[in-house]
Amino acid sequence: MALGGTDLNLLLPLKVLLEEGNVTRAGQRLELSQPAMSAALARLRRRFDDELLVRTGRDYELTPFARDLLPEVQHAVRLMGTALQLEDEFDPATSERTFRLAMSDYAIAVVHEPLVRLVEAEAPGVRFSIGHLGPESRTSDTLLLDNDAVIAPLGFGFPGLSRPLWRDRMVLIADRGNPRLTDGALSLEDVAELPHAVGSFGPGVLTPVDRVFGDHGIERRIALQVFGFLPLPFVIEGTEMIGVLPERLARMHVRDGGAIVVVEPPFGQVVLPEGYWFAPDRLSDPAHHWLFARLDAVGVELAGATA
Repeated sequence: MALGGTDLNLLLPLKVLLEEGNVTRAGQRLELSQPAMSAALARLRRRFDDELLVRTGRDYELTPFARDLLPEVQHAVRLMGTALQLEDEFDPATSERTFRLAMSDYAIAVVHEPLVRLVEAEAPGVRFSIGHLGPESRTSDTLLLDNDAVIAPLGFGFPGLSRPLWRDRMVLIADRGNPRLTDGALSLEDVAELPHAVGSFGPGVLTPVDRVFGDHGIERRIALQVFGFLPLPFVIEGTEMIGVLPERLARMHVRDGGAIVVVEPPFGQVVLPEGYWFAPDRLSDPAHHWLFARLDAVGVELAGATA
């Protein structure tokens, strides 16, 4: 079958070649001989006027063009499968599939242990490639093409479909020796007068805490700005700075007698709901059904941990 001069029979070999990055493994997945896969690769190279796979020692690696092409090809194959009512089988016990996820450092800290544990129990060959969720992600046209799922705060305007994962609340952290601490507490006046270390997420991105400070008319004395929440406990230790971050992350840094203490916020409860986002056509793929069920199970476990 051809469309616009392109043999669509090459679409699946193209997808598997780019996913495997190896002619032999691609042939094994498609149950094709190495000469047949090599012939398909040669035709694809002529079609795209690009090498697609290049030798690096004994292995291959994707060219920059091929890396950009891969999510588009996967998307096209999913759409064709939906249109033709085709379903690939997915056996987690034998699969060696790599799922690509994007999330913040905070989300990695919270979700990695339960997710890896649940997946390893059912699918020891499945791998994850986790990319950073940067400030450009909200306006990216390819975010959900490049990733199988994106873990991010709900209500932040990401495209696609979303499901809830966990809820967190924002707390203050301070060095145990901070002179403004009184019986482990800080007042609104203390919060307004003390220097702050602030986690930033890019220009124009307002966090729930930014809104709360605005509601209270507090203009923070920002002494230090870092990207994300993860560095805050390290930069606050041994200083008079305070910071606001999700409680789950803060508790990871609190030890009996340690330098960092968690302080109940005097500005009330601020909830941070986290979820995962995905392209609607992913639901036609049994592998993604399985992945999303594992993420849902992680959400249930995390909810039980705070019950």
